[in-house]
Amino acid sequence: MEDKTFTFCLSKDINLPVQVKIDELEGLKPPVPFTTALEDPKVRHIGSNTSPTSDLFVTVQLFADCKPLTTPVITTHKNPKTGRRWNEWLQLPLSYSQLPVSSQLAITIWDIAGSRRIIPYGGTTVKLFDDKDCTLKRGQHHLHVWLDKEADGMANSTTPSAVDGEEDSLAMVQRIKHNDFNETSRLNWHEYLAFRQLEKVHNKAASTDSNSHALIVEFPRFDFPVLFSDYSYISTEVPEVNLQNEVVFEEYPVVTVYDPDASRENVEETKHRKLLRSHRNMLDKELKPNPRARDELNEILSYPPVQELTAEDKNMIWKFRYYLTRDKRALTKFVKSITWDDPREARQATELLSKWNEIDVDDALELLGPSFRNPAVRSYAVDRLRKADDDELQLYLLQLVQALKFDKASIAKGKKSSLARFLEGRAAKSEILGNYFHWYVFVEAEDRDSRALYRTILSDFLSTLAGMPDGASRLKTLERQSKFIAMFSGLAREIRFSKESRPKKIDNLRKFLSDPKHDLLTFDPLPLPLDANVNIIGVVPEESSVFKSSLLPLRISFKTQDGGTYPIVFKNGDDLRQDQLVIQIISLMDKLLRKENLDLKLTPYRILATGPVDGSMQYIPSISLATALVEYHSILAFLKEHNPDPKAPLGVRADAMDTFIKSCAGYCVITYLLGVGDRHLDNLLICPDGHFFHADFGYILGRDPKPFAPLMKLPIQIVEGMGGETSENYQKFRNYCFTAYTTLRKSANLILNLFALMVDANIPDVKIEPDKAVFKVKEKFCLDMSEEEAIVHFQTLINDSVSAFFPMVIDRLHNFAQYWRA
Repeated sequence: MEDKTFTFCLSKDINLPVQVKIDELEGLKPPVPFTTALEDPKVRHIGSNTSPTSDLFVTVQLFADCKPLTTPVITTHKNPKTGRRWNEWLQLPLSYSQLPVSSQLAITIWDIAGSRRIIPYGGTTVKLFDDKDCTLKRGQHHLHVWLDKEADGMANSTTPSAVDGEEDSLAMVQRIKHNDFNETSRLNWHEYLAFRQLEKVHNKAASTDSNSHALIVEFPRFDFPVLFSDYSYISTEVPEVNLQNEVVFEEYPVVTVYDPDASRENVEETKHRKLLRSHRNMLDKELKPNPRARDELNEILSYPPVQELTAEDKNMIWKFRYYLTRDKRALTKFVKSITWDDPREARQATELLSKWNEIDVDDALELLGPSFRNPAVRSYAVDRLRKADDDELQLYLLQLVQALKFDKASIAKGKKSSLARFLEGRAAKSEILGNYFHWYVFVEAEDRDSRALYRTILSDFLSTLAGMPDGASRLKTLERQSKFIAMFSGLAREIRFSKESRPKKIDNLRKFLSDPKHDLLTFDPLPLPLDANVNIIGVVPEESSVFKSSLLPLRISFKTQDGGTYPIVFKNGDDLRQDQLVIQIISLMDKLLRKENLDLKLTPYRILATGPVDGSMQYIPSISLATALVEYHSILAFLKEHNPDPKAPLGVRADAMDTFIKSCAGYCVITYLLGVGDRHLDNLLICPDGHFFHADFGYILGRDPKPFAPLMKLPIQIVEGMGGETSENYQKFRNYCFTAYTTLRKSANLILNLFALMVDANIPDVKIEPDKAVFKVKEKFCLDMSEEEAIVHFQTLINDSVSAFFPMVIDRLHNFAQYWRA
């Protein structure tokens, strides 16, 4: 028989019910003074206040991801005279194979507090799987008990089983466990010293905290370590010709196994690194790479931001660190190569930062990302941003506000991070920058996930603003804006939930705007929050309306101080932060293309989220392609109607056709790079002057609700609007696409760094897989290809998109659905 040796087993293979043994409770509450018991009847009837051997019982409940998985299981009644010892195994109605990796037990000790009343004596929450190696807990554990609290079982529990200051005790208990499980050789003298040391630590903790309590529990002792594992399924097509000529699909389980050694320190590698980076500082200053080493360094420096450095890469960067100070591209790679837990190495790295050649803004943004938590590194990046003007800073302001989340630890301790001080200071000096900073922070302060952090930042900003010479007037302006937004958001909500017909809703909207008591017809100039460069002085009721879509957003037309009008859309019931992000990236890409003298006539209309479910956007007069095809039967006919020129080849004025071709190319490239999904003819819009643009970015990063969605959306109707696939205009369109794609590839690092700063943002399609969001964008840039290979790749995408059959079917079905809905 073949000999097989196993070193671990998987949780999915254990079909036994989850069990835990409640042993005993250590610690006693100090007795309540007799006078206090007399004065307070509630205290008098609490069992533990009158007797150290009160009638306590324990409940155990299983939680995961802040939700209960089982009902509580309770210990049986024990004679209180035997002390606080239960010595009882409790069995929960769930097997180990069904446990998620986030499973934890909420254990509460209950005390009798009079007739038919119980109160929590204390509680503790213990995770079943270790955070580092995902192994199932086994053997005996001492759990810290939080007095007078019920165990909550939440992900960020307020009753954790281990607290700061217990490291020595926990480490000693861990060693004893290894000894009990025969994972180390048994030495009697070692056991004696270990128990003596554990006793000293325990006595020391008890002497410093008279209220310290510990619950001793025991988990089943399996023969092998139990690793968490789960199933995911891959549908693999296995074509088999059978009698019915059907294709057979088979599912193969893929087991995710967590290596318990993956998170442990490799002592040999650590020793090698320390030896390599030891007392060679003086020699390294004069060290220069030979041609072969120089090629290796150039290859490392060409890595995109998301690529991890190997140990060899890091050692190479360290070896030639003084030589690399002249190359600004090398700084981010150098910072990644540092072991910041090593004080000596961190000190050397910090001293070298000031000697480095000045980095670009995209590298500074990378240093403010989630991978760089060292304050000195982040301060260095902020110093680089100080040299950016307000217009450039506004381009990245949305991401910089999100980057404050990576300074959460220092801000929570009452210390302002360098980034927070910088943003608050610059926003206080600029009215335009201050407007957007206020609203970006305000929205996050209203969000449940980030409320505490951003309310602190918002309060600090308003205090800074109050100290400015014009602070009082600017605070008054922000207050007026807030009331203004609240009024229209409330109005949008009221009309949305109204049971009346749409014509009646429009009538009610105009009556509200015309009512003198609301002071909306004329008012003092107010910077529009959506576009702070525009001052509005009133509304135009007769030009305002209600859209047909499901959320019934409002279209409000404002009078501007310069005599014009500015129509905007107020929306309630939708989180616009994802659309806001996409439009911000489109605006950035537009500026990057213009910098290379390539104006693709993009229309990055403005969007501003003013709350987690409220927001406004600029209204661009246009119609959808679906409407244009119904009313004019073709895009070309629409362009002819609004831009006639009998002398032109297609009867369309040359400038309008040029605008149409360029804008189609620009959005074709950008929506591909951002993975924009749910593209149909109703969210592809066209203006009378030929500007083509996309709207509604509810699906990005490759997500799409429809099957067979192409990587690029290029409807055949757009190509026919240019004159067809054989026309000269279509060839121009393709050339613009190739130029735009290769131009934006040069700025891939900047765009990737901006997405990296958004990994913790409350953006739906980023939150789904935050660790993969940046990689999805990187994949579209094809950075491993040469420029010629990238052009060929993009040409294939265009050809596939034009000839795709399924998108045409989906568009037809969508049109039918819209018709019946109307």
